[in-house]
Amino acid sequence: MNLLLFESHEIDRPLPRTDARAQHLLEILHRREGDSFDAGLVDGPRGKGTLVALAADVLTLHFDWSNPPPPLAPITLILGLPRPQTARKILHDATTLGVAALHFVTAEKGEPGYAQSPLWHTGEWRRHLLAGAAQAFCTRLPSLAYGQTLADTLAALPEGGTRLALDNYEATAALGDAVKSDSTSRGIVLALGPERGWSARDRDALRSAGFTLVHLGQRVLRLETAVVAATAIVKAQRRLF
Repeated sequence: MNLLLFESHEIDRPLPRTDARAQHLLEILHRREGDSFDAGLVDGPRGKGTLVALAADVLTLHFDWSNPPPPLAPITLILGLPRPQTARKILHDATTLGVAALHFVTAEKGEPGYAQSPLWHTGEWRRHLLAGAAQAFCTRLPSLAYGQTLADTLAALPEGGTRLALDNYEATAALGDAVKSDSTSRGIVLALGPERGWSARDRDALRSAGFTLVHLGQRVLRLETAVVAATAIVKAQRRLF
């Protein structure tokens, strides 16, 4: 944890010693009474926390907040719903890279059972967003939607922005070239298919919604790797680092 994140309702309460953040403070950072540490309020400011008192079962903390971090990059990712272990990696890494929104959608070639994972229905997904933000020393979390169809997600997209979809089969332009050639809009929506890729019907829907099919070269990447590579290319081309 590069930054210990707290929800707004937690900052006036003692932190149980069983909490992972308390264990990190004591066992990894080796903080004792009077010591400070880097802290952040989820979707709010960063600052310094102080370990005021250490009891047998709880830690008493005090916070001094400064300015909030800069806004997230204007990048929206639409992702064909992958297997849960892949989704966990994407939730963490996309948050670390600072994308603004994540939409995990059902696609024609996706596995329907993935939508029933406890990852989505127990709130576990939020833990991975928090871990990704803490890694990035940032408090901001992307907005998240899951379980909607690709068609419904495309219909709800706001007007404007660059729209690109990664595809291994019918794309004719490289992602980097496409981003560079369309620099009139800062916002960008990037769609990546499920682990079996987009179907012909999905491609038609994407094209009808104004998406251009692009590629990352001839090598076939895992979805979680493609997310990191594509997001990094977009940020570099748009100077969003």
